[in-house]
Amino acid sequence: MDRKLFFQAIGKLLLGFVLVGALLFIPAGTLRYPDAWLLIAILFVPMFLAGLVMLFKAPELLRKRLSARESEGEQKQVVALSGLMFLASFVLAGLNFRFGWITAPRALVWTAAAVFLLGYALFAEVLRENAYLSRTIEVQEDQEVVDTGLYGVVRHPMYAATLLLFLSMPLVLGSPLSFAVMLLYLPIISKRIRNEEKVLEEGLKGYREYKTRVKYRLIPGIW
Repeated sequence: MDRKLFFQAIGKLLLGFVLVGALLFIPAGTLRYPDAWLLIAILFVPMFLAGLVMLFKAPELLRKRLSARESEGEQKQVVALSGLMFLASFVLAGLNFRFGWITAPRALVWTAAAVFLLGYALFAEVLRENAYLSRTIEVQEDQEVVDTGLYGVVRHPMYAATLLLFLSMPLVLGSPLSFAVMLLYLPIISKRIRNEEKVLEEGLKGYREYKTRVKYRLIPGIW
């Protein structure tokens, strides 16, 4: 086991835990926010387990995902907008709990938690299928087009998984208001996908042909 990589991953995990907790519990004004603890559990426990699997099975993929930084100006803008969206959504969820503005039904909260875990499972499958998967928009050395499994259904299954994850998060938190904010992810991810496909068409052999075989980018039958 790569001890340096292990501590790097644990450090990122703990930082994420502290940041998410602060964004939720400080606006809520209390630690007695059950839906926030539910989100933290279903977010960080699978993340920890997936990190352990990658640490032993695919350490280079884990290292790449931990160290990646966007270099393209357009993608830096997308990342910044996504960060602001999450900040607003989480803070609003905490305030919504504190002041009791609009509360989601319990059945919706638990359904959203199940959808979130489904999104995690799809994300894990994408990681298994695509060894070239990166957090940044890039064409890697010796990269080949992956067109099997979920990549035979849509061209960007990783983003399809994140769509389920991100849109279910605010509902797990019991906040329809935060869900409305998170809908901004739709134009943000559309912008990212269009830019990514431009980069892949220019730098990845066979990607144009792949686009003719797999028609849909994100949602089968829709887009």
